[in-house]
Amino acid sequence: MYLRFTTMLIIAALPGAALADATVRPLEEVVVRAGFYDSKLMDSAGSISVLDEATITDRSARHLDEVLGTLPNVSFTGGGGRARFVQIRGIGDLEQFVDPKHFPSVGITIDGIEVGTTATGGGLMDVRQVEVLRGPQGTRFGANALAGMVNIHTNDPSDKLSGYVNTGYANFDTWHVGAALSGPLSDRIGARIALRQNTSDGFIDNTFLRRDDTNERDEFVTRGKLHWSLSDDADIRLTAAYSDIDNGYDAFSLENTRRTRSDRPGLDAQENIALGLSSNWSILSGVQIETLLSWSDADETYGFDEDWVFAGFCDGVRCDPLIEFSNTDLLERKREIFSADIRLKSDPAPINWVIGFYTQHRDEDLDRQHFVPFASAYETHRYAGYGQLMIELAARWTLTGGFRYERFNDEYSDTNTLITASSEGYWTGELSIEHLLSDDVLLYGTLSRGVKPGGVNTDTSSNLPLVAPTFRTFLTSRQRFSSETLFNKEVGVKASLYDNRLRLRLSAFHVDRYDAQLESFTFDPGNFIFTSFLDSNSDAENYGVELEFDYSINRIAAVFANVGYLETNVDRLTVFDLDRLAFRPLVDRDQAKSPNWTYNLGVNLTFNDRLHGRIEVEGRDTNFFGYYHDGEIDAYALAHASVSYDLGPVTAQAWMRNIFGTNYAVHGLFFANDPRDGFTRNREYFQRGEPRVFGVNLSYTF
Repeated sequence: MYLRFTTMLIIAALPGAALADATVRPLEEVVVRAGFYDSKLMDSAGSISVLDEATITDRSARHLDEVLGTLPNVSFTGGGGRARFVQIRGIGDLEQFVDPKHFPSVGITIDGIEVGTTATGGGLMDVRQVEVLRGPQGTRFGANALAGMVNIHTNDPSDKLSGYVNTGYANFDTWHVGAALSGPLSDRIGARIALRQNTSDGFIDNTFLRRDDTNERDEFVTRGKLHWSLSDDADIRLTAAYSDIDNGYDAFSLENTRRTRSDRPGLDAQENIALGLSSNWSILSGVQIETLLSWSDADETYGFDEDWVFAGFCDGVRCDPLIEFSNTDLLERKREIFSADIRLKSDPAPINWVIGFYTQHRDEDLDRQHFVPFASAYETHRYAGYGQLMIELAARWTLTGGFRYERFNDEYSDTNTLITASSEGYWTGELSIEHLLSDDVLLYGTLSRGVKPGGVNTDTSSNLPLVAPTFRTFLTSRQRFSSETLFNKEVGVKASLYDNRLRLRLSAFHVDRYDAQLESFTFDPGNFIFTSFLDSNSDAENYGVELEFDYSINRIAAVFANVGYLETNVDRLTVFDLDRLAFRPLVDRDQAKSPNWTYNLGVNLTFNDRLHGRIEVEGRDTNFFGYYHDGEIDAYALAHASVSYDLGPVTAQAWMRNIFGTNYAVHGLFFANDPRDGFTRNREYFQRGEPRVFGVNLSYTF
C-alpha cells in the first residue's frame, strides 16, 4: 500500500519527467573520508553508503536510529531509549547485560573517536555526513569492524565567520535548540563550536504513574574543534566533545502497547567526555606522517523494571497461582579508552603505500544492582601493525592489498570470584581489484577477512552453581566462546551516466562466518534464572545484493532507490526452546535481525530556489529477533515527508515521519512475564517504534 502510494506521489510530482531537461543540475560529488586516503564515492571499491547533511536535515533526524532505515541491508536493535546496536548484512550485536563487549560487530566513530560499544551516543549534531562501510574493514579498523563501520563526520571550521541557530517543536512535547559558530582565529588557526539540546516526553504513557514522560529523551551535546595550519606541509587538529544523555527506558508492556504500568521505570543514560588530537606532517618528499590520539571517559547507566508492572498489581486481579514478582535491574558502567594510531603514507601516486601502528588501552568497571550486588573489572590492551599497498597494474587497472596483525590481551575479575586472563593474536586484511571500464563506470572485486576475538561468558560462569543439573551440563561447555572469523567476497559496479545525472551502485556479496558468535539465552524455570551468553558452536552464511540509485530527472525532481536483499542461515545451533522447555537444534535457520528485504524509495523536489521537499518510504521484511525461540518482528513500511522554504538566511521546515501511524517493533523479547498466568505462558513482547511524529523547524544561518 505505502509503496503504491509513494510511487503515485512521485509520478504526480514529476510533470514531463520522461523528457530530457537541458537545465537539469548534475548530482553533487561525494567524498568518502573513512579510508587512509580521501576518495570519491564513485571511485571507491566496496559497498559504501553516504548520508549527507541535506538528508539528515530533511528527515529532521537527531540520532542514527532516525536515518539508518534509508540504507540497504542495515538494521538496528532497540532495547533502550535509543538504538543500542547496529547490524550490517545481518551481523551485529543484539543485547548487553553483564558480559563486557570485547568489540561491537559494527563499530561507530565520530571524527575518528570511538563512540563506545553501543549506539546510544550516535547523535547527529552538526554532522557533515555519515558513512556506512559494509563488510569487514580489517586493515583500517581491525577487530572493531567485523561487519562494517559507521563513520560520522562533523563540520570543520570554516574559512570565513559563519554559523547558525536553529530550533524546532514537535508532538509529544518534543523540542530542540542548537547553534554553531565557526571561523578563523588567525591566518592559520580556525575554530568551530557547536551545541544542541534535544528534549521529548517520548511516546509512552505510564498509566500507573499517570505520566507521559517515563520514556523521555533528554540529550545535550557540545563539540569544539580547533584546526591549526603550521605550514603548507603540516597541520594539527584538536576535537573536544561532551555529551550528557539522560533518556528514560520504559518501553515494554504486558499487552504490547505503548501504555505501560511499571512503578520503577528504567533509564538509558550516558555521560561522555572525549578528546581527539590528530596531525599531518610532510616529513620527506612524497611521504607524510599522520597521528591520531584519542581519549574518552564514559559513565553509562542502563536499567529497567523487570516485571513491567507495579507492586500490588495482583490485588483484585486473578493471578493463578497468586505469585507476585517485583524487581529492577540496574547496570552502571564506567569506561575509559585511550588509543593511538600513527602511520606513514605516501602521497597519491601510481604506487601508494601505508604503514602504521595502533594501540589501545581500555578499562571498564561494572556495578550491577539486581537480586544481589555484583561488580566486575575488565581491562584490555591491543597492539596492531598494519600496511596497505595500492598499485596501478595497467591502464585502468588498480590492485589494493592490506594486512593487519593484532595482539589482544585482557584481564577480568568479578565478585563471583571469577578471574580470567587471555592473550590472542589474529590477522585481518583485504585484497581488491578495480577496473575503470570507462571514465564513468567502475568494476571491482574484493576479498576481505575479519576477526572478532573470543572470550569468557561471565554470566554463564556465574550462574553455573545456581542452575539445575540439566542446564549446568549445557552451560559448562559454553563458558568460553571462540574467535569468529569472517570471509567476505564481493563484486560490484559503480556508474555515473547521462552527464552525472544518474548514479548507480550495485554490489553482490557472500560471507562465510566460522565459529559465528551468536547471542542466546537459557531460562531455568525451577530456579527462575536467565543466562545470557555468546554461542560460537555453529558456522553461518550471509549473502545478498545492495542497490543504490540516484537520478536527477529534471530541474524539479531527483528520485532515489536504496534496496537490499539478504539471505542468511545458521548451520546448526543447539538452543533451549522456551516453548518446549527443552533443548533442540536450530538447523539452517535465518539469523536474527536479518530481514530479506530492506528498501528506501523516494523523491527530492526542488520547486524553485526557495521551496524544496522530500517524500519517501522505507521498509523491511519480517525477521527473527532471537535464537532461543522463533518469534518474529513483522514486516513494515513507513512513509515520511518534509517541505522547506528558504527566505534569505532563514529556513522554515515542516516534517512528518511515519505518516500513516504504522504500529511496528524495533526489538523483541520472548519469555513468561505475566503474573496473571503464574509466569507459565511464554509470549512475544515488543518494543514499539515511534508512532506518527510531526513538527516544525526554524533556522537562521549567517
